[in-house]
Amino acid sequence: MTTLAIEIETPEATNVLVGDDTLSVDLADGRTVSVPLAWFPRLLHGTPAERSTWRLSGRGEGIHWSALDEDISVKGLLAGHASQESQASLDRWLKKRSVAVNGA
Repeated sequence: MTTLAIEIETPEATNVLVGDDTLSVDLADGRTVSVPLAWFPRLLHGTPAERSTWRLSGRGEGIHWSALDEDISVKGLLAGHASQESQASLDRWLKKRSVAVNGA
């Protein structure tokens, strides 16, 4: 028996918009993918300024937010994958963030 392997190319991201409750990513093929912001807790906890400061990585294969130490792949968004960060890791990040903001 033979199998046919089909390689599916993932379109590149061209623009990103982070609202109060939604992450929307425009793709080069004309689609827009929108997912709940709750899928990505670091974005959810970010300020509007931090959320709007992103850059495309790998020619649009992903999106990176430096201030939030967050990376999201287009492939993952298309597959419906939310953040895989553990609660313990998120708690450490939130604590470190609180110290940096409050100086305590």
